[in-house]
Amino acid sequence: GVGAGALVAAGGSVALTPSIEAARRRVTARLATVPLAEAAPPVPATAAFPESIPFVTPNPEFYRVDVALTLPTQQETEWVCRIGGMVDNPLSLSFDDLLARPLVERTITMTCVSNEVGGPYTSTARFVGVELRDLLLEAGVQPGADQVLSTSLDAWTAGTPTDVVMEPGRGALLAVGMNGEALPAEHGFPVRMVVPGLYGFLSATKWLADIELTTFDAAQGYWLQRGWGKFAPVKTQCRIDTPRGFQRLAAGPVTVAGIAWSQPDGISRVEVRVDGGAWQDAELATEVNGSTWRMWRATVDPGPGSHTVTARATDAAGRTQPEERVPPIPDGATGWPSTIFTTA
Repeated sequence: GVGAGALVAAGGSVALTPSIEAARRRVTARLATVPLAEAAPPVPATAAFPESIPFVTPNPEFYRVDVALTLPTQQETEWVCRIGGMVDNPLSLSFDDLLARPLVERTITMTCVSNEVGGPYTSTARFVGVELRDLLLEAGVQPGADQVLSTSLDAWTAGTPTDVVMEPGRGALLAVGMNGEALPAEHGFPVRMVVPGLYGFLSATKWLADIELTTFDAAQGYWLQRGWGKFAPVKTQCRIDTPRGFQRLAAGPVTVAGIAWSQPDGISRVEVRVDGGAWQDAELATEVNGSTWRMWRATVDPGPGSHTVTARATDAAGRTQPEERVPPIPDGATGWPSTIFTTA
């Protein structure tokens, strides 16, 4: 987990009040009528293998990690977000104001910093929203404002480096839609932040209520106050999804398959080895974009017995996943995932 006070809930349904269910239906219907300034390219069939998990994670299966023991709820008609602090032109945005701006769609993989090596807390969705960079340009960020401090309805805070948000092409969003519908309540309805390439604890504020341009010297987000890192880019990682741990398989060739990610640079190579032997290159599926995971598979034939398969990934910048096992705190786990299986 992220630490004391963190609630981890992966998948599953959430009981909602009728008013929030009705609000989500309204927003879903409205989003279907609003033209996109930029649509995400379709995910090609070649982006996954038969052995792969779905490329786009269904909303009920998208991982959830937060500290909300009770879900904050707000109808879109009540939503207002201030963008203030160290800006020349403070903004106060309603939901209508947000939808009146150009909406873009992005396919993005998100990862929680609390994810252990080979863990489940990574998912991919097609988000619709407004570019946060455009809003900050409109507000006029003042020199020295190195932190975008976002606050949720329940007063949780995240401190995002301003230069990351302002990086052209980064694609940080104030998201209003997820996989063709309004954001689910557990994923931030009506509006949340999504910043490709940063772990969620310093960028992925759900139930967004306020954005303050400030400095890291002047304010600290929730998890920074509790010993986690100030700047935590997503690390190059991979996961083995098949075979499952301790799975018994028939003798003969074995397909090893999984996912790899290194947002926003993308994955260029995945290798596997069996029982500490030589590395062999895995086959990579088609890349959708650098901010999404990439599916991979390889065939091994180690013969009868118990075997350990290990994987490692290399990203497009040439960074190879390190072997050393490091725990998630303060800025993300590292290490090579491995799985034990038996053939007979």
